[in-house]
Amino acid sequence: MEAERNRARVAVVSGGGTGIGRAIAHALAADGDEVFVLGRRRAVLEDTAGAINRAVGAERVCALCADLRQPEWVSEAARQIVNGAGTVDVLVNNAGGNFAAHPQNGLEGVRDDWRTNFEGNVLPSVLLTHALLPRIRRPGGRIVTIGSIAAFRGPATYGGAKAALHPWSAELAVALAPEGITVNVVAPGYVTGTQFYGDRMGPELREDRSRRTPAGRMGEPDEVAALVRYLASPEAGFVTGQILQANGGALLGRG
Repeated sequence: MEAERNRARVAVVSGGGTGIGRAIAHALAADGDEVFVLGRRRAVLEDTAGAINRAVGAERVCALCADLRQPEWVSEAARQIVNGAGTVDVLVNNAGGNFAAHPQNGLEGVRDDWRTNFEGNVLPSVLLTHALLPRIRRPGGRIVTIGSIAAFRGPATYGGAKAALHPWSAELAVALAPEGITVNVVAPGYVTGTQFYGDRMGPELREDRSRRTPAGRMGEPDEVAALVRYLASPEAGFVTGQILQANGGALLGRG
């Protein structure tokens, strides 16, 4: 394991420009990994890559702009990653968000809300994973998908989309375990320092979310990143097919 730790690994983090994704990219780069951060906003990604590289004192983070809902964008991103790295050691599927936060009226509106959150939360993880799967390291590869507490208790369209990632991850975990690849889900609760709530995150909402959490506060992106860092490590080779919650006790586990 020590030799594995000393080798520079290659990691891919989708939705890596802000919040939890940025914290994960920083944690992996600080460990010496070469990290590709993917997302739709080039300027944000380049700012993140530059900031992390300055912080770690090395050029370890590379920004790739891609709309991961679109197969052609995913194929091109995977091609660039593979051409630059050859093999991927760690894949973190973090891209997503509640893209239907304000429900629409009528059946067409309902359909559009479900479709929007499905396409924004399920397709990026599924498409990127399957595009890179042939080049995930065997043995030793790590796939971690960022879910949400919402998958267990709503809101419906966002939570339903995140919940869809559970059986998909479980199926992958069973299929890939014989090849030495682990597949897990990390389900954060209320986390500050992200763009998830947008303009809605004011003092009142922060107090409300903190009050709902037995820990009495919201989580930090770095705390979620620490859990992902462990799951991505060589030491986590016997942890697979799991949904690990990081929510300050807001939803108690039953695993």
